[in-house]
Amino acid sequence: MAEEQRDRRGARDAREGEPEAGEPWGRSVRPEEADAWEALVATARRTVSDGLVVGTSGNVSVRVGDTVLVTPSGVPYDRLTPDDVTGVDLDGGRVLGALVPTSELPMHLAVYRATDAGAVVHTHAVHATAVSTLVPELPLIHYMAGALGGPVRVAPYATYGTAELAENMLRALTDRTACLLQNHGTIAYGATLDQAYDRTAQLEWMSRLWLTASSVPGLSPALLSEAQVAEAGERLRGYGQRG
Repeated sequence: MAEEQRDRRGARDAREGEPEAGEPWGRSVRPEEADAWEALVATARRTVSDGLVVGTSGNVSVRVGDTVLVTPSGVPYDRLTPDDVTGVDLDGGRVLGALVPTSELPMHLAVYRATDAGAVVHTHAVHATAVSTLVPELPLIHYMAGALGGPVRVAPYATYGTAELAENMLRALTDRTACLLQNHGTIAYGATLDQAYDRTAQLEWMSRLWLTASSVPGLSPALLSEAQVAEAGERLRGYGQRG
């Protein structure tokens, strides 16, 4: 796929004065960044094991203060080590590591600049991507849409890695924590890596559910109203253990 082909060419960002790929730069890694990197790598590997991405497609990031740790371009997740920490500032300037950041860095940074996100997960999940080619938003097939802020919109297609795609994504994310990217995949954010990943997984599950229900000949799935989903969303805010 195009992203992987570009990654394999060792694409480097165009910021002037930055070193070639493989040449170390920036400061040393702080303890909290080392811990966050370990969790990021585990999440990235989970996207593969759970079938949400193939190869090196998709990407994951986590924010630690004013630094964004992000998966590097074109490196299989099972090969990432503690020495491969890759980090940028909120303007995209590289501050940690010797690997080129993902080509989808503009999307990740756009989310961090526009929201209070602590982590972002982007995938090419099959069912969600299929839905993105069929409808302008995922039909309200399940109340878990409330956990994402309401009906999940589809961001219009734009070439990967571009400012246009990041802008389309931000519009689709208005008052939402996840969206579909037309003919591309998904993006979701959360306060933590676990929350961002869970929202990604829920979106893929709802997409699969709608596609399955819609495939029954002669029948159409019952859908919820926006009011019903909003009510469920309020209840979900208090879901789980407290204290």
